[in-house]
Amino acid sequence: MLEGQKILITGANGRIAFPIARALAAQNDVWGVARFTNPDSRSRLESVGVRPVALDVSSADFASLPDDFTYVFHAAMATGGEGWASAFEMNSQASGRLLSHCRRCNGFVFCSTGSIYQYQGRRPLKETDPPGVPRLDTYGNYSFSKVAGEAVCTWIAREYEVPLTIIRICSTYGPEGGAPADRLERILSGKPIRLHPDAPNNFNPIYEDDYVEMGIRAMEVADLPPVVVNWAGSETVSAEEYCSFMGRLVGIEPIFEYDPTVHTALWPDVTRMHEVLGHTKVPWREGFRRMVEARHPDLPLTDA
Repeated sequence: MLEGQKILITGANGRIAFPIARALAAQNDVWGVARFTNPDSRSRLESVGVRPVALDVSSADFASLPDDFTYVFHAAMATGGEGWASAFEMNSQASGRLLSHCRRCNGFVFCSTGSIYQYQGRRPLKETDPPGVPRLDTYGNYSFSKVAGEAVCTWIAREYEVPLTIIRICSTYGPEGGAPADRLERILSGKPIRLHPDAPNNFNPIYEDDYVEMGIRAMEVADLPPVVVNWAGSETVSAEEYCSFMGRLVGIEPIFEYDPTVHTALWPDVTRMHEVLGHTKVPWREGFRRMVEARHPDLPLTDA
């Protein structure tokens, strides 16, 4: 765990960034950047010892933001729902401006995504695999803009000699939510879980405790040339299997619906991750039970 550092975390109220900010704030000076469109989100950060900074990263020139952070975890992003232009402005150009502004730091983490990869069939996706997104819709806007963000940040890191880690996030889950939590809600409401027909849909989901540890470690290992690494759990499990497990926990049989328009599964090769970040510790069954208990504490669970 880092101690005595001045750390900037963007998207600080997000599913991934908030638990990392909370963990670091105990022994560091943590600044949490967000737009704070929800009035309660500022007090949420303050309650865990994070200094809130109201800033729209996509349009900021960062003149009001200090440039002496020792570490930066950049998780703020645009989903692509407002179109490709806003996605590229936020996820690539603004990310580059932030990296340039914070170029004195010891380590900068750019949060990318496993959805940048071109589908490789029935094998895990490696960091050396090419990018490729099948369509330019909301999902494609997001993924393509992250490819651009990786390129922009890599250039700036090399130009200004800033240690950089690019994490390609594949499947996070826990009390804050995530794709598995969304699928849990569909199980509880009796709605079908839509998956790609090339089954089983394999993932390596990473639980909150592990992604907090891995996020902090990613800042520490930042280097030149930039460290590019898949960011996921050590265990592979299909969505079909973990949904069936959650279904047994809550006593409801999940309904699966296969649709070729659904994005293919993000099944990462974690060999490189194990080398530079280590192994995750929370077994997936334990993590999924803990997630269900946290999000539905009043729901009686069976021994699945």
